[in-house]
Amino acid sequence: MVHLLAKLLPEECPKLLHRVVDSVCGRESPRMADYGDMWTLVEWMEVLDSLSSLFRLAVGKNTPDEEYEVLASLADVGRGYGEAVLTVLRARREEICQALVERTNNVSSSTLQDFDWHIKLALASDKISSLQTPLLNLSLDVKENGALKPVSVEMNREELQTLISSMEAANKVVLQLK
Repeated sequence: MVHLLAKLLPEECPKLLHRVVDSVCGRESPRMADYGDMWTLVEWMEVLDSLSSLFRLAVGKNTPDEEYEVLASLADVGRGYGEAVLTVLRARREEICQALVERTNNVSSSTLQDFDWHIKLALASDKISSLQTPLLNLSLDVKENGALKPVSVEMNREELQTLISSMEAANKVVLQLK
């Protein structure tokens, strides 16, 4: 519902956009009282949600076409508003990115401190006389709420391959955020 932005005077737009970025970064949100005569409560919430989403997605995607995408999403409100959004986006990109990374990091308070691994070969079990299956023992030292907690996991080849694929996917996401 970014088209509602057209109700705002173009010279007032950068001020609102910077206040929206402040709210994305965890600081004070813009107040409806400052803009209440332009929008209803429902419209106000739509404007804030749309602009917040626009900034988060533009920084989170980190694509070369982001400026084109931003301008395309703001095509129905006029080029002046699109340029204002791009100006604020360029000026505060690092700040928005840092806020998004912090929000993502706050999902879990656990962090990996150290790991160790070793492989063993299971030659037999109580059910099968000849097994010969390689098993990985992975020992993790996880810091959770200031305390170091040891975690031990045993995996077969398929489980290890799944873990590696998951870690590679997570690494790609992290690299895109940089």
